[in-house]
Amino acid sequence: MTITIIIPIKPGLEPTAVQRLATLDWPREQFELLVAEGTCPSRQRNRAVQEARGEIIYFLDDDSLVAADALQRLEHHFDDPQVAAVGGPSLTPAGDGLLQRAFGTIFSSLLGAGGVRNRYRAVGEVRRTTERELILCNLAFRRDAFLKEGGLDERLYPNEENELLDRLSKQGLVLLHDPRLAVYRSQRPTVTAFAKQLFRYGKGRAEQTKIAGFSGLMPFVPLVFLLYLLSLPLVSCRLWYAPLALYLLAVCLCSIKTTFQLHTAAFLLLLPLLFPLAHIANGFGLLVGFLLPLATQTCYNQPSVTIRRC
Repeated sequence: MTITIIIPIKPGLEPTAVQRLATLDWPREQFELLVAEGTCPSRQRNRAVQEARGEIIYFLDDDSLVAADALQRLEHHFDDPQVAAVGGPSLTPAGDGLLQRAFGTIFSSLLGAGGVRNRYRAVGEVRRTTERELILCNLAFRRDAFLKEGGLDERLYPNEENELLDRLSKQGLVLLHDPRLAVYRSQRPTVTAFAKQLFRYGKGRAEQTKIAGFSGLMPFVPLVFLLYLLSLPLVSCRLWYAPLALYLLAVCLCSIKTTFQLHTAAFLLLLPLLFPLAHIANGFGLLVGFLLPLATQTCYNQPSVTIRRC
């Protein structure tokens, strides 16, 4: 079984993931590495898959530091012909700065990320899953299944993998989450970048919903929260503030618990600010994504993609 690793990059960028792969003792006959250079990740990945020789496509981001036994784990999982996709978590490196580790804590917590938190923490055993636990910076597809479904919808970025995974699942194919198939990726370096990331995630989820329909209510809780906050100046009833009080209590309790669990005193100051920021930014992204028309020109007017084998 041959595996094609595909890494999309921006023009002129040298991906850290390639340096990591070069240090691993992987037989060259078992994998090939394609770097897709361009300005639209969905299109870059689709074009690279068309040129891939492998039966399995393994998508990494340019900064994904892959597990040493990733090839063996993927080969084992894809021995089952019903398996169409396999992925694992994206973990925060221990060497990240304090602020970055706080962002990683938000993503991996129930309060911070809800049903998608397992994308950012390694828990449990290998299991059948849905798109809620899989993330494109560490995700493999059976090439035939990928192509049969038409690949990634190039109108979407992010959330393009979630929409494709939903299509595969509806065909009765199996999606697997392997907690030990983990990559390490540094979190955003600033609060502004973190807020923009959450905004894009919300906007992408709204656009995915426009294309594929609703797949549950949990992803839209931040939007409900945002609309509730916007309503506060318009309602004079004191009881209307009760949900806000409960929310702030939950934030404080979660922040205290996490601070003691991770033995990081600074989190007691950071997390009570970052939890609301994450929820508001994500909710605002959802709102914008639903209000604005779907951008049909996302990838179609971009320059061509350059594929190179490494």
